[in-house]
Amino acid sequence: MACFSCLFSRKKTFSAEQTIEIDEDVSGIQNTKLFPYKELKMATGNFHHSNKIGEGGFGVVYQGTFRDGTMGAIKVLSADSKQGVREFLTEINVIAEIEHENLVELRGCCVEGKHRILVYGYLENNSLAQTLLGNYFYSWFVFNIGVNVNNLKPLYLLGGGHSSMQFSWEARRNICIGVAKGLAFLHEEVQPHIIHRDIKASNILLDKNLNPKISDFGLAKLFPDNMTHISTRVAGTTGYLAPEYAIRGQLTRKADIYSFGVVLLEIVSGRCNTNRRLPLSEQCLLERAWNKYESRELVELVDTSMGGEYDEEEAQKFLKIGLLCTQDIPKLRPSMSQVVKMLMGEESVNDENISRPGLLSEFTALRGQKDNSGMISEGTGKGGNSSSSSENVTTSYATMTFNSIFDRSN
Repeated sequence: MACFSCLFSRKKTFSAEQTIEIDEDVSGIQNTKLFPYKELKMATGNFHHSNKIGEGGFGVVYQGTFRDGTMGAIKVLSADSKQGVREFLTEINVIAEIEHENLVELRGCCVEGKHRILVYGYLENNSLAQTLLGNYFYSWFVFNIGVNVNNLKPLYLLGGGHSSMQFSWEARRNICIGVAKGLAFLHEEVQPHIIHRDIKASNILLDKNLNPKISDFGLAKLFPDNMTHISTRVAGTTGYLAPEYAIRGQLTRKADIYSFGVVLLEIVSGRCNTNRRLPLSEQCLLERAWNKYESRELVELVDTSMGGEYDEEEAQKFLKIGLLCTQDIPKLRPSMSQVVKMLMGEESVNDENISRPGLLSEFTALRGQKDNSGMISEGTGKGGNSSSSSENVTTSYATMTFNSIFDRSN
């Protein structure tokens, strides 16, 4: 991972007024490096669209090159982040202290005026969505949206085209285990525990050795309650959203585990969770995986680009773990520490423990069942009695409309 060798003075490049504000507000803030806005502006070519490498619910990410030649991933947070300087830096300081080999390292931030910008280390192989799943995202955007492929290049087709990287089974295995370890760390070792809320292929970044690192963890704290609170807005990406979260707003660690299960299926199969170019019965990866499991044909789901050079038994085991993680009833899903053990062969995977997955196609059907206030009525979906009590995390029914849930590829 590229690193930054250039640290900036907290006073040197700020205006007098901003210097006073920073001095007063950062007392006790020790682990956060402050980057001047003009330096980030220069590094990204004035945040030029050609340097845009990602966009999600929290903001836009740019590739930046600093004067000393080092590179960084610069995330400009959306205007919805309205925190004051000290409150913002306090939260950033907490995130900066979280260290794990499978989590993206936060290098610093910028807080000048209205600007709230995060600086991360640059990862050479971009995201899992742009490499392993690149061809599927390329096809989806061209076919479903009809966009000009040249317009996709800065955001989706880094390096001049969709990915041609080949992932061996060993590489896929290591990515699956690494992501599981990173998520288990957030769920069970960080205090207080962190629920990511948006585990997906584009939030899994790869370094030069294809080691995975989870990005965007902890960012929900930087936004106001009316945007991200568990009882109001659902923050996530369709295709990865757990049904109980999408339908009722129930947010526990089990929702993250569902999303991880979808990613696990994507990695083994080499395709994204939804592909509308395929026949209707094959468009939804999770539904297809369940059908193949029931017919004892799971091996047919394994990515054929590996040319048969993989451990067939292990690949099918990984697919079964993905199905365990996506079961309709949240309490039946394993914890992430259990998932790590199963992936590493330290705990057995019992076929009898796998029940039907929760599918967002059910959520789509529910959209027509809103009452006159525009809310989903309680008890309309399957699994309405699903329990997450084992998570010891407070949950509540959502009081939101569903126009806040949208399909994001990044």
